[in-house]
Amino acid sequence: MNKMFLLVVLLGCATIPVSAQQSLDALVDRELPQLVSTYKMLHAAPELSHYEEKTSAFVAGQLRSLGYTVTERVGKYDRPQFTSYGLVAILKNGEGPTVLVRSDLDALPVEEKNDVPYASKVKAKNDAGQEVSVMHACGHDVHMTSLLGTAKMLVALKDQWHGTLILVGQPAEETGDGARAMLADGLYTRFPKPDFVLGLHDNADFEAGRIIYVPGYAMASATSVDLIVRGLGGHGSKPEATKDPVVLAAQIVLALQTIVSRENSPLDPAVVTIGSIHGGAKRNIIPDEVVLQITIRTYKEEVRQRVVASIGRIAKGVALAAGVPEDRAPILKMIESENVPALYNDPALTQRVTGAISKAVGSENVAETAPIMASEDFGSFSLDHKIPSVYFWLGAIEPSRVAASRKSGKPLPSLHSSLFEPQPEPTLRNGVKAMTAAVLELMKK
Repeated sequence: MNKMFLLVVLLGCATIPVSAQQSLDALVDRELPQLVSTYKMLHAAPELSHYEEKTSAFVAGQLRSLGYTVTERVGKYDRPQFTSYGLVAILKNGEGPTVLVRSDLDALPVEEKNDVPYASKVKAKNDAGQEVSVMHACGHDVHMTSLLGTAKMLVALKDQWHGTLILVGQPAEETGDGARAMLADGLYTRFPKPDFVLGLHDNADFEAGRIIYVPGYAMASATSVDLIVRGLGGHGSKPEATKDPVVLAAQIVLALQTIVSRENSPLDPAVVTIGSIHGGAKRNIIPDEVVLQITIRTYKEEVRQRVVASIGRIAKGVALAAGVPEDRAPILKMIESENVPALYNDPALTQRVTGAISKAVGSENVAETAPIMASEDFGSFSLDHKIPSVYFWLGAIEPSRVAASRKSGKPLPSLHSSLFEPQPEPTLRNGVKAMTAAVLELMKK
């Protein structure tokens, strides 16, 4: 990886002198070969959440070479054994608004199965000390490269904007604790607090370079809980002498399905998924407890709180009906380190930003879409909607593959798939153009 870093540095990431007449299109096209090289290098050298040391150092080095003031290792995790590799780069250009643009840095424990020369062969130790394959299966390499390209464009176009530009390289998005760690370490007190926050994410369902957006709620909050269903264990041949937590857990799983269907308004989307059940060790032993691992997705905070309360109430009710003693009632445990807020795109800001993006990439390449119930921690940067923010999607798939998928009905490989394969050139071209146009709109003279 070090050799690849050196190659990119030698190829050059210096400030581009430019006249005001030169267009953004021309600038991006001139830098595109270098951006593609950077993307392929990053793709081939992914690092897991909490271990993004070389990736962060590379991005920091590129931004310094452009004249940004860079601070590394910004972030403070709840788990002190981890070092945060968050970075903050600042470029001041007179008086004006402060705009923050965020990219994530981390990759996933996925073994890549794409047949491309730059496919990842990396293996690394995860948090549990197990060796796993590592891949940029969520496209954070696209995000980083787009950030670097945008950084370069805005240096070249300094005569067209004013204010303070903040570029954030955020670690540990995939584990949901990276944004919170950076905020906990004074992101908005050690550094200027932004007036606007921007971000992008590649998309596995749309054509490369297509910009997709959602005004208002765009992604759901994620709440992780463990429900510990306790009983009274014993011999499998004598269930009458026990309170079987396996049976209780099965009843609770079914009962929880009524939260969305019977307790929640269909106008306020919610998802309750039991993703894992752990209990017991042997056929003829009734265990003392069973653990359900649950994810909750909602947009509104009041809906989230109501769903959590319903899970606790239903679990205790099932246990009570089965005669479980009160001191063995189910325990609902929140996994705070994995919880992230809903992502809300300020409608007025979204309209303003997407209007500028449409002019930059063509209105035919920009479209509104529906919100989704997936989650990510970008929403943390808006401080519960107090800072206007916009997060848009960037199509990343070769257009003929998208067309074939829509015709056949066969889904494309999704994000987090071992076969997720962005088309670099058109994706990066419009990713850089769109984000640069968005920043210029907010910081224009």
